[in-house]
Amino acid sequence: MSAVWIENEVAPLEKDPKAGAKIERETHKLEKRLCRQVGQAIMDYNMIEEGDRVMVCVSGGKDSYGMLDILLKLQARAPINFELIAVNLDQKQPGFPDHILPEYLKKLGVPFHIETQDTYSIVKKVIPEGKTMCSLCSRLRRGILYRVADELKITKIALGHHRDDILQTFFLNMFFAGKLKGMPPKLVSDDGGHIVIRPLANVAEKDLTRWAAHREFPIIPCTLCGSQENLQRKQIGNMLREWEKQYPGRTETMFTSLQNVVPSHLMDLKRHNFKDIKVTGVPDEDGDKVFDEEEFPVASLPGLQVLKFPG
Repeated sequence: MSAVWIENEVAPLEKDPKAGAKIERETHKLEKRLCRQVGQAIMDYNMIEEGDRVMVCVSGGKDSYGMLDILLKLQARAPINFELIAVNLDQKQPGFPDHILPEYLKKLGVPFHIETQDTYSIVKKVIPEGKTMCSLCSRLRRGILYRVADELKITKIALGHHRDDILQTFFLNMFFAGKLKGMPPKLVSDDGGHIVIRPLANVAEKDLTRWAAHREFPIIPCTLCGSQENLQRKQIGNMLREWEKQYPGRTETMFTSLQNVVPSHLMDLKRHNFKDIKVTGVPDEDGDKVFDEEEFPVASLPGLQVLKFPG
């Protein structure tokens, strides 16, 4: 696929007489980085192909707004032709400002579909007060979006999960489910009928926060589960942020490790044939250096800037 996906040049930002030259330069660099990282993910995992109809799931949060924004920029100069259809599920949460997204999407000029389903009442009725609502809410939402995807003849479903979401999922599975399992950038849906992609897989949440502030997206908070402070995911997120504060660059390195898996140095009998290991007489860089002190060189991957950190 053409390298146009990750071309470094982007359209110059409009001059803001109130903004300093430094702020303008930093914002321009941020836009280039976002386009490069999303373009790299699309290329690496073949997320979007010629003729695709991509359903961009827009919740009203900074991540999905950012995903739609960057995909529109890439669509304008991509080496292939594909369609973007923004889809929002209005779950009838009390006080939800249902006029904001349609007005924004109309102004943007992107095709969109608003699906209205009262999942809020179902969740509140089934889940006891104080219990986590996310599991049931996500199951209901998933089933509805799959149906909508079929009705709109969608070929790819794009979700706005970013690098930090992927790391949080990895640690949630490790700590609470006993699995080395993350959130893949591309997969087949659980019903077997759809391809789900995560174009923001390489993107840091802090960059999306900065981009949302610059673009002044009309953010709509989730009142259904957003106020649940004791969620395990929030606790993991706080842990990762604390690590990053104490050891800058650690988040980047942990994320890189998800793309450098060595099954022979784990313990999964289904992934590596430990029982039939034999002496080969052939040197192997991944062979166990039994008596050596372990060394950990800094790794890097295309599209990502890896920082060195102490500790």
